[in-house]
Amino acid sequence: MGTAYTPGLTVTSNTTIRKVRRLPIKGEVFVQVGQEVEPQTLVARALLPGPVTTIRLAERLGVEPHEMKGVLRKGEGDAVKQGDLLAETKSFFGLFKNSIISDVDGTIESISEVTGNVIIRHPPRPVNLTAYIKGTVVEVMPEEGAVVETQGALVQGIFGVGGERQGALATVATSPQEVVEASRITPEHKDKVLVVGALITGDVLRAAQQVGAVGVVGGGILDADLRALLGYDIGVAITGSENIGLTLIVTEGFGEIPMAQRTFELLSALEGATASISGATQIRAGVIRPEVIVPRAARPSDDARKPQEQILEIGTPIRLIREPYFGLLGRVAALPPEPQRIESGAEVRVLEAELLDGRKVIVPRANVEMIET
Repeated sequence: MGTAYTPGLTVTSNTTIRKVRRLPIKGEVFVQVGQEVEPQTLVARALLPGPVTTIRLAERLGVEPHEMKGVLRKGEGDAVKQGDLLAETKSFFGLFKNSIISDVDGTIESISEVTGNVIIRHPPRPVNLTAYIKGTVVEVMPEEGAVVETQGALVQGIFGVGGERQGALATVATSPQEVVEASRITPEHKDKVLVVGALITGDVLRAAQQVGAVGVVGGGILDADLRALLGYDIGVAITGSENIGLTLIVTEGFGEIPMAQRTFELLSALEGATASISGATQIRAGVIRPEVIVPRAARPSDDARKPQEQILEIGTPIRLIREPYFGLLGRVAALPPEPQRIESGAEVRVLEAELLDGRKVIVPRANVEMIET
């Protein structure tokens, strides 16, 4: 029997969590090493260049491009507001005027005497980067951002959508196997992160949106309900920027799958605690997991599970993390010791997985992760 090591999801009541908060472009950092921060503390800010508007000024005025300077009322670098006069021509002894008015706010970036065009750059768009979690700044990256560290509980999921949010945890399900009815979602769940058991139904998602919940965490979801939530089929790109009004985190896979007992018990034990959640997911290289983070005082006696160096063996519960079996659960049925040729033509080490529906499939070992029951 072959031996292998494979990554898994972290589910721990006490661990050190570090979040790198980095701007997309260089900007200004507002925190210092050792500073205590809250989730909404502004860590850094950058100004993204605004879009441009091109005005075919010479064409609209009926002049040659090289004649533009004589009719312009603004120059390169000048700030303009919507409604400002940009250029004007007069004809027939000044009785007739032809004027060009700015339709946007911005700054004149260029005036071309070759094309006759004027380019106005819209005002820059600020990008505000918050701490996301309650913790301490342990590193500052000049002009880029900072690293925030906290001690607390961490639950990673297999898939999610929606951005970073904060809210108090509220366990709606009575067990990890329960499928919660939408009628259980009430106005008291506004601004809460809801733990709903085995299946996140479309009705539950709509109810959560209606009452203003900030997030929903459950064992599984159906493809059709995810498609209805997003309005499109999800691709392979990173998720997390969806504008759906809440954050969705799936802990086990696609379909009606009970939440892992340990995950459910941990989230239930944290009832009422403020959690930072993110649905950002990237399955391919540079894996990003959706997550629930609850900062808390360190408890050395707490049990912690870390994903490093877990041994894969016959009977190990696993989750498949690549198509065409993405999200399916099963157990290791066999571990062939020799590499085998797969569909892509590569020779890799594989395993035989027995899925929950009884099917047996051969998959690369890199395409699975171990889970705990």
